[in-house]
This record gives sequence, structure tokens and C-alpha cells, in this order.
Amino acid sequence: MLLAMLGMAVGTGNIWRFPRIAASNGGGEFLIAWIAFLFLWSIPIILLEFGMGRKTRSGPVKAFMEMMGPRWAWMGAFCVFVTTAITFYYCVVAGWTARYALAAIFKEIPENSPGAFWVSFTSSYSPIIFHALIIGSVSWIVLKGVKSIEKVTSILMPILICLILVLTVRALFLPGAPEGLSFLFTIDWANLAHPKIWVEALIQNAWDTGAGWGLVLCYAAYMRKNEDTTLNAIMLPAANNIVSLLAAIMVFSTVFSAVPQLMEQAKTDPSVLNGLGSLGTAVENGAVFSTELMQKTVFNEGNKGITFIWMPQLFKTMAMGQFFMILFFSALAFAAFTSMIAQVEVTTRAFVDAGMGRTKAVKIICVGVFTLGVPSAIWMPVLDNQDWVWGVALMLAGLFFAISVIPYGVKKFREENLNHSGSNINIGRYWDIIIAFLAPSQMIFLLGWFAYDCYKSAPETWLHPFSSDNIYNVGTILFQWTIAIATLMFLNKWIVRKITDHSNKLKVVEK
Repeated sequence: MLLAMLGMAVGTGNIWRFPRIAASNGGGEFLIAWIAFLFLWSIPIILLEFGMGRKTRSGPVKAFMEMMGPRWAWMGAFCVFVTTAITFYYCVVAGWTARYALAAIFKEIPENSPGAFWVSFTSSYSPIIFHALIIGSVSWIVLKGVKSIEKVTSILMPILICLILVLTVRALFLPGAPEGLSFLFTIDWANLAHPKIWVEALIQNAWDTGAGWGLVLCYAAYMRKNEDTTLNAIMLPAANNIVSLLAAIMVFSTVFSAVPQLMEQAKTDPSVLNGLGSLGTAVENGAVFSTELMQKTVFNEGNKGITFIWMPQLFKTMAMGQFFMILFFSALAFAAFTSMIAQVEVTTRAFVDAGMGRTKAVKIICVGVFTLGVPSAIWMPVLDNQDWVWGVALMLAGLFFAISVIPYGVKKFREENLNHSGSNINIGRYWDIIIAFLAPSQMIFLLGWFAYDCYKSAPETWLHPFSSDNIYNVGTILFQWTIAIATLMFLNKWIVRKITDHSNKLKVVEK
């Protein structure tokens, strides 16, 4: 079960997303905020999800009904919807990883222009095909139930962890590794005054650990009553964030080793920079290697940059580069696949709690994820926008989880569901303070601070939901959140009736 949960938590967010977010937010100062939120957000919320799963033995929607009352079922439904909305575009990214793993195995990525391979891939129908293959394969596993999930993750997770360890050790012996590590761990304390770093650190923590997704709650619903809730809740995010840090060490060491070599080769053979975007332009204009150049070019290529354009190019400069490129993209594909399983399971559990058969639920989810993921497969700005909107929504989902336990009683919940007889570690009153006061207040403060900072940065477009010049604005977040929340609030009574009717039928069967 712990391997299954680690498979849920460790995904492309650790390998594809974390290094990019850390680099674009300064490196060391980002790590400070990221570690702080591990203890102030991720671990407390995951403890709460473990306890809710143990107590309610259900998915998020039914759990919210039991904890807060029927009026608040829409909150649990919103948490499920956020996870589902992320699944729409995450499945596309998982398809990218599968395609690149195959391309690495069959040596399809050109020696001198891996950027051209990316352009060729994304301008064809291939992303849609691999998007369909991923959701089809994941749906088949989820259809088989939790035992099938355990079997798959118990095989894939040890392989994934071994691959990451091998790649990290290899990267540490590259010539530019010290410079990469220096960039990752050097702290500019003045940058901690920027709200974007703190917001991105909290979002990444939620991405890394799965806090606020409802994933942990669903898996915990299958655990034994005497399972050590507290130990699992601490081990899971801690192990997961160690994987993220290893991935960042691997990527930064590799990048800082290979980029100077590429820039040197470009003096005699400019073709080595084909398809590498802003770095190629900068080199043509006479730029020299520096950390500032790296931040403006390599680490500023968005969701596709480091992983799908840069890493193939960088592996070409290494001894046994082809072999390590196969390992890298295989690890990435495994990580994406195991996380996808958990995400589809969350939505499936919500439908099952409402009385729908598992087979029918999985089929509906499969078709829905494929259909609503196609825009992200075709248009990169759509994927970037969805990553922005629903990544930030994880903060709101986590806030909903935090306040869900308040009507029940935070202390009572802790004593009954965290400090039970099967737990070897007792959680103190500090958890009550974090959940009841600190978590809600830090979310409200961070969201307000972040909105104000967006307004100062772009006063003309910060509230424009359809701005093509600024797809990362507050307006697009509020617009899409409002539609989702208003719809779920409107359907609240219907959702409650469905879940209540199904629960009553189960009670009759049990009697």
C-alpha cells in the first residue's frame, strides 16, 4: 500500500515540473519556501486525508458529507474535480513521456537537433494518439480494482527509484555538476520577499506530495483500521520530496555540464543549437555562459523546455548518453503512469460512492479524460493555462480539506483517527493549530498577496480571463473556478441524494 501511495505521489511533477519551477524561482530561496510548506502544509493535510480515509472508508465527496454535513458535499466534489481537471492535461504529458521513452529506445531523436524532433512530434497527431493510449491503459488497470493497482505499482516503483538513483549518481560525476549544485542550493535571501516564490513553492508541494488532491484519502480508505496512520503520513511526503530533490540534482548537474560544451561546439558548428529556442538566439547574438543566461533561456522554456528539448540534447554530450537517456525517459514514463492510476481512481471512487458501477464509471472517465484532454494535446497554450489554473486550485482544495474537520472537532479527530492504538507516533496540539488556524490563514494571505502582486505586474491584463498576452493571470483563474464551483453548488442536492441512496442500499445489503 505504501508503494502504491508513493507511486501516486511520485510523478512527472517530481522530474518534469520540480526542476523547472525551482530554477525559474531562484533555486536556493525556492527550496527554503518549499521545505517550509512541507511541514506547514503537505504533512498536516496528508495526515488529515489519512485520517478521513480511515474514518469514512469513502472518496472525498462522501467524506466531506460525513465530516461537514450534506450542505458541503460540493466542496468534496470540487476537490475531485480539481484532480480530474489536472488529469485532462496530465494525461497528455504522460503521453509525451511514453513517446520519448520509445524514441530513446529506437534512437529516433536526431543527434544534432532534438528540438526539431519535439516540433515534429507536437505538430502531428501523435500527442493525441499517445494521450489515448495512456488513458486506455490506465483505465484498464483501475477497472481491475485496488489489487491490480498494488501489483502494478509494486513492480514499477522500485524500478523508478533505482533509475532515479542511477541517473543522479551519474550526473554528480559530470564536469559541471558543482556549478549546477551551487545554483540549486545558493540562497538569495532578498528574493524571499517575492510572493510568487512562496505561492509556487506551495503549489509545487501539493504537486509533489498529492496533498489536497484526495488521492491519499482514497487509498487510505482501503487500509487496515490498525495501520500506522501517522508514520505513513510522514514517510510518504518526506520520501516523495527526497525524490524531487534527487531529480533536481540530476537535472541541474547535467544542464550545467552540457550547456557550456554546446556553446563551445556552436563556435565551429552552429547546427548543434538547432531547435533549442532562446539559447540558440542568445548565442548567435554573442552571449556567454552564465547562470543569468541559463535562467533566461534553458530554464525559461515552459512546460516543454528542460525535459523534452534540453535533456535529449544534454544526454548527447555524455559518455553512454543514449543509455542514460533511455533510463531517464523510462523513469519519467513510469512516474507519469503510476500517478495517472491514482488520479483516475479518485474520480472513479466518487462515481462509485454515488451508486454507479465501477465498470461504467471507468468507461465514462476514460472517454471524458480523452475528450477534454485533446485541446491540451493540440495547443500548448491550453496546457500551460490549465496547469496554471488547476495547479493554483490545489491551494483552494487543500483549504477545503483543512476546514472540513473543524465542524467535527480538530482535537477529537486527531485523538480518534491519528493517535489511535495502531499509531506509534502521537501527533500533538500543534497539528490542531496548523489545521484550524495556520493553514486557512496562510492560504487566504498567500492568495491575496499573490493577486496583488499580479495586479502590480500587469495592471491591464491581470483580471482579463481571455488575454492572449498573459495566460497566467488572476482573471482566468477566477473565471474557471467560478464556473466549476457554481455548477457543483447547483448540483449539491442531486449529489447528496445519489450518495445517500447508494449508502442506504449498502446498509440494507449488509443487514
